[in-house]
Amino acid sequence: MNRTTIQEAAREIPVLMEADVVIVGGGTTGPIAAIAAARRGRKVVLIERFGSLGGILTLGLNTKPSGAIIGGIPLEIWNLARSVGGAGADYMATTKTGGVHIASPTDPEIMKMLLTRLCVEAGVQILFETFVSAPHVEHGSITGVIIESKSGRQFVGTKVLIDCSADADMAAKAGAPFVMGSGEREAKMQPVSMYFIMKNVDLKRLADWARTCDDVPARAIPADEAGLDYGLWLTGFNGMLRRFQAETGVKLQRENITLKTADGQMYVNATRVLGVNVFSPKEFTDAILECYRQIEGVCRFLKERVPGFEQARLGQVSPILGVRETRHIVGEYTLTGADSRGETRFDDSIAADNSALDIHDPKGGDVDFQSMPPYEIPYRCLLPQGVEQLLVAGRCISADHEAHARSRNMPACMATGQAAGVAAAIAVEQGVSVRRVPLDRVQAALRELQMPLHAEEVRAS
Repeated sequence: MNRTTIQEAAREIPVLMEADVVIVGGGTTGPIAAIAAARRGRKVVLIERFGSLGGILTLGLNTKPSGAIIGGIPLEIWNLARSVGGAGADYMATTKTGGVHIASPTDPEIMKMLLTRLCVEAGVQILFETFVSAPHVEHGSITGVIIESKSGRQFVGTKVLIDCSADADMAAKAGAPFVMGSGEREAKMQPVSMYFIMKNVDLKRLADWARTCDDVPARAIPADEAGLDYGLWLTGFNGMLRRFQAETGVKLQRENITLKTADGQMYVNATRVLGVNVFSPKEFTDAILECYRQIEGVCRFLKERVPGFEQARLGQVSPILGVRETRHIVGEYTLTGADSRGETRFDDSIAADNSALDIHDPKGGDVDFQSMPPYEIPYRCLLPQGVEQLLVAGRCISADHEAHARSRNMPACMATGQAAGVAAAIAVEQGVSVRRVPLDRVQAALRELQMPLHAEEVRAS
């Protein structure tokens, strides 16, 4: 039997609840949006397909934000993590192109708990282990979402929907225009990867060796041993990797690897799979299997070639694949590469961002990681064309392929989530659409959260 389609019987869907603001996706972006909206007294529902919050930051073991966290709720959370021993001090990493200010990595387990606690304290209704099948659109405006859980298919109504799915799933299903990656016919997208943890690493031995190793050109090495738990960051190993592969026949896919510590454990970013269509279940699965293969090879490399790893062993593999780039919505404005270099000032800016430029070559070359001046993100990048009462936050905002190299990083994702949550709450308060929300009120509310809105405010701080 060669079926290409089947018919599904029509049915009535029970309404589970109604809300002012529904947020799809509880990763790095969604919890910040939820807290921001709920603290303004709105009824907020946060829907997450896994059983914990934080996404790539926690489940994905990517504990480092790849830039500075400079204000608002994100800085509040990082300071809270520091107060309970779940993060260290920020550090300045030395790279081939200069210093990069990086917020301390966090303990992913502590961060899961903190994100959940702050959401609950703000009054957010979290729905864990719940998948959002589609938005419900009436007369061009979002009115709710269809969810699937062990209770079956249900409906959650809302006045505003915030898409924090990372892949613009809700925007795309609602009919909003988008581009894939670079937007070209053969769209270029940054590759996928998977983090893992190595246990029993001798951090002092590794740090002492790395200080004088020319093959580790990008680094942050604390002066005192106590700082190693959260402050050791090493990127490079290019020549060593080439020699290892030539001598052993083990085939790896990245020209360099990155090591970083959080709570004294070593987090490894060393896998890469190119050209994956993450919307294909088979290709997605094949990418995970390839990451597993590469992890075995990288573990062998580290144990055999890098001082400090002699007694190390594999501790944990992320249960989720790290996806860097898929859809970009076509918004009321598209952030450009020039904008992301700090060349534009926006009257409707909702966040200044100081993330690093972080490009993983779609063709498989070396990683381009460097400091750049702060830049601004306009509210219009969060507004998809063609659909009302929908905001998009996180790495799928309206940005081109070059700008995405900065706006995809955690500080920017959290900042756009915060702005979306504030804007959604104010739109409901004022009884207006999110497209017509008074920006002066949104910006004033963000300033009350001590979020810098313009690049010069970051440079002056």
